[in-house]
Amino acid sequence: MSSNTRNTATLRSQSGFWRRAPAFTPTEVDFAFSNDMLDAFDEPATPLPFKDQTNMDVSNPTTEQPQSISPNTADPKDLSTQPEHRESIDPGDSAEVNSIGSPASSEKDPLMQKYHAVLSAANIDLEQLQKLSWKGIPAECRGTSWRLLMGYLPLNASRRELTVQRKRKEYDDWVGQTFSRGEDSLDRTLWHQIRIDVPRTTPGSPIFQSQRIQRSLERVLYCWAARHPASGYVQGINDLLTPFYYVFIEQHLPQISQYASATNTDYNASALEALLGSLDDKTVSAIEADSFWCLTKLLDGIQDNYTHAQPGIQRQIVKLKELVARIDGPLAAHLDSEGVEFIQFAFRWCNCLLMREMNLASTIRMWDTYLAEPNGFSDFHTYVCAAFLLKWSAELRKLDFQKIMMFLQSPPTESWGVKDVELLLSEAYMYKCLYHNSPSHYSTGNSSGRR
Repeated sequence: MSSNTRNTATLRSQSGFWRRAPAFTPTEVDFAFSNDMLDAFDEPATPLPFKDQTNMDVSNPTTEQPQSISPNTADPKDLSTQPEHRESIDPGDSAEVNSIGSPASSEKDPLMQKYHAVLSAANIDLEQLQKLSWKGIPAECRGTSWRLLMGYLPLNASRRELTVQRKRKEYDDWVGQTFSRGEDSLDRTLWHQIRIDVPRTTPGSPIFQSQRIQRSLERVLYCWAARHPASGYVQGINDLLTPFYYVFIEQHLPQISQYASATNTDYNASALEALLGSLDDKTVSAIEADSFWCLTKLLDGIQDNYTHAQPGIQRQIVKLKELVARIDGPLAAHLDSEGVEFIQFAFRWCNCLLMREMNLASTIRMWDTYLAEPNGFSDFHTYVCAAFLLKWSAELRKLDFQKIMMFLQSPPTESWGVKDVELLLSEAYMYKCLYHNSPSHYSTGNSSGRR
């Protein structure tokens, strides 16, 4: 067996992403450049509105109060649960879904004025909201904007409150049905895997190390998996939940942003717990329900990424390899000569949408643009992955197989900020403009690539 083959086998055996919980049947950019430079490029292609693909109605829902999981998860093998009071969602408490910041806060900020004008309309102009969002969404407007862009909230303001009340109650009833009967009614394999994965979710953000938040994430993931038996739960889905959860928390606790990407040495743990503890149970329940529905909308659009053999990811990786060969022939040739297969590093990039390569704040900024792009989490993400790989071309061409893999598994993005992400998005958009509508450009036979 060759050295490269042994390296590949070792990498695959160590990768957590080759494992999946089995499906089961449940019992019931503003661009980083200046505005002048923006004019040098075409406007982003007119985004298409997300379709509502959710048809999940529950007849005769129960009103039993659910039980939650014990905060003690030090041992992942301990699946015991203890009753924990969780209030039902108050259907009348949904004002935050229309939160757009105060008019006073936008008086001196032209961008906030634009958002205020769009979000306060009786009927949202989705195309205009997408154009604004491509360039980054202010924190005060992000929660409402994401709900609208995901298709969770109606564009018509008069229908919005009743819709969110119904959806939150529907989710709350599902939680009651699923958890009120105790641990014995749960799929043990699935539940065990989720409880192992949740404490590992977004480790760079102490917010998600809170026991209260982790119990909430576990409920969302289990309820989602129970209603999507075709795919089952796949590692990586836990990561995709956290941006929604954080954005919806930030609507209620703007000061939480200081903890988005804190390290263990630069934040006060007791202050964070006190801050999270200030959220009442009804608010947490509403955040949890909205996160569930937005995660469902997201995964409906990239369902092929998480079905058997994950064909969506396989297609993205093939496209990524062809794209890199066209843009940077020397890098593609070097990776090939070292025996580096794109699936060895790009699988995680596609499975987790680069969330494990960037901090939470950077991920959220990137998702602002993804939500504004047609097929942002699939097609456009492939171009972002290409731009991300090409950014390190000079360094990678000097490395051998082992060092290449070590570099790509832990790229030097610790100090990345919003501007770095916006530059990455602008480069990805440039590649999309050049290659997306010209599939023949993927042919590498006559390509010398960039030097």
